[in-house]
Amino acid sequence: MTASGNPPLPFAYRFVVALVRPLLMVLTRRDWRGAENLPRTGGFVAAPNHLSYVDPLIFGHFMVDNGRAPFFLGKESVFRVPVVGAILRAADQIPVYRNTGQAADAFRAAVGAIQEGKCVGVYPEGTLTRDPDLWPMVGKTGAARIALTTHCPVIPVAQWGPEAILAPYSKRLRLLPRKTMHVSAGPAVDLSDLYDVPMTGAVLREATDRIMTALAAQLAELRGGQPPAERFDSRKHGLPETGNFHKAKRRPSGAHGADA
Repeated sequence: MTASGNPPLPFAYRFVVALVRPLLMVLTRRDWRGAENLPRTGGFVAAPNHLSYVDPLIFGHFMVDNGRAPFFLGKESVFRVPVVGAILRAADQIPVYRNTGQAADAFRAAVGAIQEGKCVGVYPEGTLTRDPDLWPMVGKTGAARIALTTHCPVIPVAQWGPEAILAPYSKRLRLLPRKTMHVSAGPAVDLSDLYDVPMTGAVLREATDRIMTALAAQLAELRGGQPPAERFDSRKHGLPETGNFHKAKRRPSGAHGADA
């Protein structure tokens, strides 16, 4: 399978699509919207919200069905899982080494993928949302940095429904009755006025805020309701920025360890 507008997909990617897509077609219903907003050619960043451990599959299903298979930035620990990690690497997915000297490697790889004409999927929240009502949180600057470096489009892609299959940080799958996966791609976020100014922290935060505002508005159209006036910020609530914060709360005083 080759998605139009993308370079030819690696065999491992095509194998995963051939294996997983038929299962998703049987196990879920689909409400796909906004495909006309996806660039047909050229590299771009697709920025989805993060509700559930299964939503990368739903996001990927939407993108593949609409001709722009995504190449993900994903946390490095997943790439160390036996078999899964090997498949991800063979499929040209991009590991992110958080808070290490190798963190810049993911950025360079993402920029290179954009320049090759690929769609790079970046979760701008960096982790599953901790907002009590599952609205997008304060974003990290990675998606903005890639976009401002390459001048590529950023497409907000809102999802609603994966959390009904697997709630955030839960291990209990709820496949029946069959759930509808609502996914909607919005218009590109306008960052053009920020292209030719120094990429300061303030500029990156402004670009990131525009991306998160567009993503929250897109999600509001899908699920109804109004996003909170102030986005959830893990730091303000004393939570670790990544990983299962429920485990962090249960960790005894003085205990240390990496985020799950």
